[in-house]
Amino acid sequence: MVVYELSDEQVNKVFRALADATRRDIVRRTLSAEVRVSDLAAAYDMSFAAVQKHVAALEAAGLVTKIARGRERIVRGQPDTIRHVQELLTAYEDIWRQRISRLDDFLADETD
Repeated sequence: MVVYELSDEQVNKVFRALADATRRDIVRRTLSAEVRVSDLAAAYDMSFAAVQKHVAALEAAGLVTKIARGRERIVRGQPDTIRHVQELLTAYEDIWRQRISRLDDFLADETD
């Protein structure tokens, strides 16, 4: 399996961004459709500026992009970043499964 190489800094930004429930919800919304920042702001019980800060954190992590369309700012999810993070998590899962398998083998040898 080829794992996309994310820098430690990028991985930290992604997981910090996803640690917040509002940001996870913004990612969910923007992966299924482009959303105006003003529509995102209307969906949450917080100020427009606060939503903009959440979007900026997600953008810095590469989870969304923000584009200008006239006077509006449109937010679009970045599925490639999600895919790269999933590959990283799968690689970690494989490591742990191998360790558990070796432990199972060791314990089976001990009971024989």
